Amino acid sequence: MSRQFVTEAVMVAIYGQLLTSPAPVEYIVPYTSLLELYEFQDSTEPLMDNPMDDQHVKRKVSELISYFEEPLNQKKIRRALQMPWAKSLPILFDANTSLIIINAVDTAHYGEYFDPIETELLLTAQRESLPILTDQLDWIHRIIEASVPVHVYDIDDFDFALDGPILNNP
Repeated sequence: MSRQFVTEAVMVAIYGQLLTSPAPVEYIVPYTSLLELYEFQDSTEPLMDNPMDDQHVKRKVSELISYFEEPLNQKKIRRALQMPWAKSLPILFDANTSLIIINAVDTAHYGEYFDPIETELLLTAQRESLPILTDQLDWIHRIIEASVPVHVYDIDDFDFALDGPILNNP
């Protein structure tokens, strides 16, 4: 059985180990998070502090965008966009790793405390009963402060998260 996590598309691009998981894993990614990749690709603002790392990450972002733009993957994504909360068929990266795009809907449930993509991630995690995987410690702290009923793993704890209890009921 594959482990599932809710995450942002940029996390998949930045952290290569997410695409080379030693165990079966599936990432659920809100569509607006995928759109954010285009902003990162075109931005002159660095994503990383180190210029070499920044170039590498921007190259990985471009590769991920190209992969999503392949005809079969585009078709899967477009089908998910036909209804709110619809999910794409799995987009395969290798034998252990796949990604599903979800047409999440920001209902402003958390008001001004979280930005729209954060809200979509939270609502997706709640709706699917899945943990969130992120590298944003400040966001993790805000989730805890707001008592949002979701499980969150720091990307540094990815291996632990793979071994942890499965939270959703398939």
